[in-house]
Amino acid sequence: MHDLVMGDDADGTPVTDVINTIALRTCSDSRHRIHFRDYRGGGEVCSLTLAELDARVRNVARHLRALGVREQDRVGILADNSIEWVLLDLAVIKLGAVTAGFEPGRSDPGQLLRDYGLKLLFAEDVALTGALRDIGTVSAWAEDASSGEAVPSHGGYDPADILAIKCTSGSTGAPKGLETTVANVNSSLHEVQKLFAHEDGDNLLVPLGSWPLQQRFWIYSALVHGHDVTICRVEDALDMARRTAATVVMAVPAFYEQVKDRLENRGVPAAAEARRDVIQAEFGGRIRYLWTGAAPASRSVLEFFNDGGVPLYEGYGLNETCIVAKNHPGAFRLGSVGKVLPNKTVRFDRAGVLIVGSRHPVNQRYSWCAPGASEKMFLPSGEVRTYDIGHLDEDGYLYIHGRVDDVLTLSKGYNVLAPPIEERLRDHPAIHDCVLYGNGRTFLSAVISVTSDELDDAGLSRHVADVNEQLLGEQRVHAVVITTERFSIDNGLLTGLFKPKRRAIHQRYEKELTGIYREEPGPTAHRPLIIDASRTASHP
Repeated sequence: MHDLVMGDDADGTPVTDVINTIALRTCSDSRHRIHFRDYRGGGEVCSLTLAELDARVRNVARHLRALGVREQDRVGILADNSIEWVLLDLAVIKLGAVTAGFEPGRSDPGQLLRDYGLKLLFAEDVALTGALRDIGTVSAWAEDASSGEAVPSHGGYDPADILAIKCTSGSTGAPKGLETTVANVNSSLHEVQKLFAHEDGDNLLVPLGSWPLQQRFWIYSALVHGHDVTICRVEDALDMARRTAATVVMAVPAFYEQVKDRLENRGVPAAAEARRDVIQAEFGGRIRYLWTGAAPASRSVLEFFNDGGVPLYEGYGLNETCIVAKNHPGAFRLGSVGKVLPNKTVRFDRAGVLIVGSRHPVNQRYSWCAPGASEKMFLPSGEVRTYDIGHLDEDGYLYIHGRVDDVLTLSKGYNVLAPPIEERLRDHPAIHDCVLYGNGRTFLSAVISVTSDELDDAGLSRHVADVNEQLLGEQRVHAVVITTERFSIDNGLLTGLFKPKRRAIHQRYEKELTGIYREEPGPTAHRPLIIDASRTASHP
């Protein structure tokens, strides 16, 4: 039996219609498996063949149908990673409906039901009230084949039909809702499959939340291309990689930063082959490649893995564009986010801002947003203004230097791009993270989160001064607010994709930052002022 085809790509290669293959056909693959931790049944590691998964999905689809779910109805999921998430999403596809994924802990269920026009919303540990359902009931549905009826067939998705609703992280305001087309998902999966050829023998580990649509791609890929897939939560990623012999791991840079720090604290061999063995052992010994994106990866992290013989490929994309560029075997350049995919076009405006076009766009507007937000992001041409600053090198590799929001304008008119400076400051092993500050000010300062007491005020001052020696005058950091508080999702200082929320961090330490600029004659780049926020009354 052949997969359905959506048409040809730019070079004439047939594009597999992954979504309709899942929706309209029964999966009989008993060779490959989905591995998962049963978070609602004691936490043990379980697995199903893909044929068994598909059978359970059809059971869930029958229950959804009995509750009135029809083609293009919206079914919301507000929950952390679990097998129930996967079962629901695939069952929604079987019915020709639309999955709306929401990050848990960031929205009121009742408000989501109203705002997004959801037929049903599944959440964790909630009382059954009308359209609001506890996701825990899905496990029982999956086992219930009592009706024996076939899932009612639908005519299949048109390429322009909506498959899913995904939301932005809301780091600069309320999250915006974006409807994603079937054609965009099929096209993106096609391009990735050409680059990486996921196949029999592969096991793709997905520890990131399922609410960003791209994390579900690898489950769809397993069902259609024939390989294993493992889902878990990020805190279980390494354990699950070892237990299930993962060959590919999809994670954000912060995850690899933690792995690097842990291995270095144990002592990493200098010889490349020995280092490779240590890294491989940490992940279970079968890694073919690691992938990262969603936030910039530091050069030190990329070098640690790649120099150690375990490829860590960085890619680039937005909710509004899907995957734009990826490093991959045979086309890899450290520091870049890879070559632009054939189904994308890129150009830069006069300010150096990246503009992305797509052969099959995600969409050309937000469906849920504040007035003017769509016009700000989506151009009349259908292209997306990314607000990222970057360039293409002579060989076609794309580099992202930061966002427009990452540019700080000093009172003297100098524009300073913050991320490269922040990365240099983070090079010290006792520094967890940092964010620069200085818009409209005479000089730059920084909020630095330290990981231990090993870095005293004098040591931090020396480190900042050493970094300053490598920078232009306007780029130098003259003062630092030091804190032992880690930037995290729980305290509101990181987005769901582990990106620092600049505005929230600046607001948290507003008192200390404001006080810096009252100093006369002021700190210098050679003797930066150090303020310990943990000693002030406003912070614990």
